[in-house]
Amino acid sequence: MVVAKEKMLSYEECRRKRVEENKKRMEALNLPQLSQALRTPSFKPSPSPRKSSKHRTGEKQLVVVRRSGRVANKPAPVYKEILVDKVMIPRRVSKHRDLSNRVYASDEARAEALEKAEKLESDLGPDFPVFIKSMLQSHVTGGFWLGLPAHFCKTYLPKRDEVMTLIDEEGHEHPTVYLARKAGLSGGWKGFAVAHKLVDGDAVVFQLVRHTAFKVYIIRVNGSEQSN
Repeated sequence: MVVAKEKMLSYEECRRKRVEENKKRMEALNLPQLSQALRTPSFKPSPSPRKSSKHRTGEKQLVVVRRSGRVANKPAPVYKEILVDKVMIPRRVSKHRDLSNRVYASDEARAEALEKAEKLESDLGPDFPVFIKSMLQSHVTGGFWLGLPAHFCKTYLPKRDEVMTLIDEEGHEHPTVYLARKAGLSGGWKGFAVAHKLVDGDAVVFQLVRHTAFKVYIIRVNGSEQSN
């Protein structure tokens, strides 16, 4: 029994020494403070916002709207809905052209007029530039727009819009509007066509005698050669 008791005391003494040694080692490594820091939360809960004891209350006040002294003593205007007549822009009514009297040239008659125009072109000589237009319904009864050969316009005619003068065989001058970008005669051409009674199939020879003037020769589709 004595021996067992001594062994037990010896064991307790060893365990106590071991605990003491471990404690010293932990203190040397600063482990107790680290353990305590891990147990303690690193953040603090934010305090709940305090409810303001004072509530802002909106107050409605009646204010007097300032009015001009000139109308201060006059009654306030009364606004009412009124019916306003709808403004209509009258449409432009176009008059339909009566095309029932159109006369269409046969292919043979048109070719014959063109052949005579080419003969006249060769007789005029090379001194002035020349081109020939065979009249269509759009030239003489429809839109009255006369397109000119693009290569002729690019080579000889102005690069911008100009007034081109048409001189018939009797020497009468007729101003027309030449549109450079569209390469054709617009305003004034209708007056010339109507005045000279041009019809479908007529061959018209244009001779550029000046920078902005054409001498015009008309070969009628019926075979006559005259300007009117």
